[in-house]
Amino acid sequence: MKVRHALMLAAAMLSAGAAQAQFQKPEDAVKYRQSAFSVMGTHFARLGAMANGKVPFDAKKAQEDAAVVLMLSRLPWAGFTPDTQQLESKAKPALWSEMDKVKGGADKLMTAAVALDAAAKTGSLDAVKKTFGDAAASCKACHDAYKSK
Repeated sequence: MKVRHALMLAAAMLSAGAAQAQFQKPEDAVKYRQSAFSVMGTHFARLGAMANGKVPFDAKKAQEDAAVVLMLSRLPWAGFTPDTQQLESKAKPALWSEMDKVKGGADKLMTAAVALDAAAKTGSLDAVKKTFGDAAASCKACHDAYKSK
């Protein structure tokens, strides 16, 4: 339970910080969003390995990973600032002209992360499998549209 409380506190602090994120340099914004996506991807991959049967399902670890995904799903968006558009990154040019669609994708990811977190809290592998698929689809949609390989 201590881990859960620590994650909740960290989420509250980071969410507040993300809402007011100010970066000294545009490169800092890129690093911020890439770091958030990287850590989120690590925890999401752990859930995927359990959901796909590559590793045994561990309800406690699934809950911890889902909580991290939920927390991080709110963060990277603050790093997509207009002054980062010309910097080297994996963002396709279309991202910058379709920010309303990007925001819609971000909202879908955050909604899917809430559902994934709730499913993990049940301790049910079947629930995690279903919600993992929905979350993965939301990730894939944006990656396909806006991320260079």
